[in-house]
Amino acid sequence: MEIGFVGLGKMGMNMVERLRRDNHQIVAFDLDDAKRKEVSTFGADGVNSLKDLVARLAPPRGVWVMVPAGEPTDSTITQLAELLEPGDAIIDGGNTNFHDDVRRAAILGAKGLHLVDAGTSGGIWGLKLGYCLMIGGELEIFRRYEPIFKTLAPPDGYDHVGGHGAGHYVKMVHNGIEYGLMQAYAEGFEAMHKSEYKLDLPNIANLWGRGSVVRSWLLMLTAKALEKDPGLKQVRGYVEDSGEGRWAVQDAIDKNISMPVITMALFTRFRSRADKGEGTFGEKLLAALRDEFGGHGVVKE
Repeated sequence: MEIGFVGLGKMGMNMVERLRRDNHQIVAFDLDDAKRKEVSTFGADGVNSLKDLVARLAPPRGVWVMVPAGEPTDSTITQLAELLEPGDAIIDGGNTNFHDDVRRAAILGAKGLHLVDAGTSGGIWGLKLGYCLMIGGELEIFRRYEPIFKTLAPPDGYDHVGGHGAGHYVKMVHNGIEYGLMQAYAEGFEAMHKSEYKLDLPNIANLWGRGSVVRSWLLMLTAKALEKDPGLKQVRGYVEDSGEGRWAVQDAIDKNISMPVITMALFTRFRSRADKGEGTFGEKLLAALRDEFGGHGVVKE
């Protein structure tokens, strides 16, 4: 299948490579000339502008946007809306606020354009393992691009979850839960780190991954982070947040939902930045985990 792709960052580049492995035809654009050249090494057609990208695609066109949320996404979609034709579709795979999806879908719909919001989880491991895709928008347009979703996802790893904004809403809640899970692991491993016993934390993380009720992919990544640096001496406890945890908490406030675990996990991240990342062992583990699954990088000691 043919599709345009805008944004060749850590995830975007890997997504294009995964699509090319399944012989989809990709026309790709990024502001970085080096990335446009890199994407051509595995058979994608790198172009110099959004105008060139649209011109290379046959209607009805589909363009996947994988750029940072907020103004970069808004600007990209606005520019594409001026270049595309009725019947064409924009797929937003970034971490967008679901309220923005509803607003943009109405604006694009007035031009005869379609918007698909694709909540995307998988981080830097998606190239190898696939991406979990939570997809919102019109069911007919979802069906049109299902071959793309099927290639990007592992078996049964994608679904149409509802109308405009539903995909990013489900992804927002997913990320809120992720905050809570990470915080629980961080607190537990900090307790063991400060224990009177000389505990082998990487070994315990691996042990729990074999049959324990708390086993998970995040726990596997905990083991990897601790194997690299058991005392986390090279990591500062400075923990960023992508924004989705904030949106999840705000949504809970708007709907009068009790969400203490996710809220406190978010506030812990705020606190970690108050002392410029001196942080606790648990906060260092949170920072290390974000780097393990998303390649976000850490502030080093």
